[in-house]
Amino acid sequence: MQVQLDKRFDIPAPADRTWAVLKDIRAVAGCMPGAEITEQVDDTHYKGTMRSKIGPAVMSFAGEVEVKALDLAQRRMEMLGKGADKAGSSASMNLAAHVEPGADAASSVLVGVATITVSGKLAQFGGRLIMPVADAMLAQFADSFRAAVAALAPAAAAAPPPAPARELNAFGLMWLVIKRWFAGLFGRKTD
Repeated sequence: MQVQLDKRFDIPAPADRTWAVLKDIRAVAGCMPGAEITEQVDDTHYKGTMRSKIGPAVMSFAGEVEVKALDLAQRRMEMLGKGADKAGSSASMNLAAHVEPGADAASSVLVGVATITVSGKLAQFGGRLIMPVADAMLAQFADSFRAAVAALAPAAAAAPPPAPARELNAFGLMWLVIKRWFAGLFGRKTD
């Protein structure tokens, strides 16, 4: 099963500071709920884990990240992440992300386009449940990313501190899934 995501997040910081966080794979992984880089293999390859808990179910993926392109002048990066869990589920994500100037010099926009492919037990949830999970995870990611950018002092924008790894907010996610399920039953949006 494949899911396409196209997201834009307003960041209340100049583009250079936002780019300083985006180009640091450890910092980006630290902003994703439950994700952690565990080893840097070389300049473009990393190993890591992704853990999330949804109700009683715990999914724990071990995987690899490859930075396919990093364009400093265009503030653009491309990466491929893939992993599997012991229960037979696997996932991969092709991501292209870049930073655009915002409405003024003190703001910027983080833009990301990703193709996520899942198989195994994870794919059994179907697109109807995977999209709310992805949306909830990305909302938490955006909040953590903004905090990581805000933590940078303007003079120290070259070395962002890694954000602490967090798990997915399971209660918030389940509430979102339940609301969307009821909306589908009754044919209206409940957000």
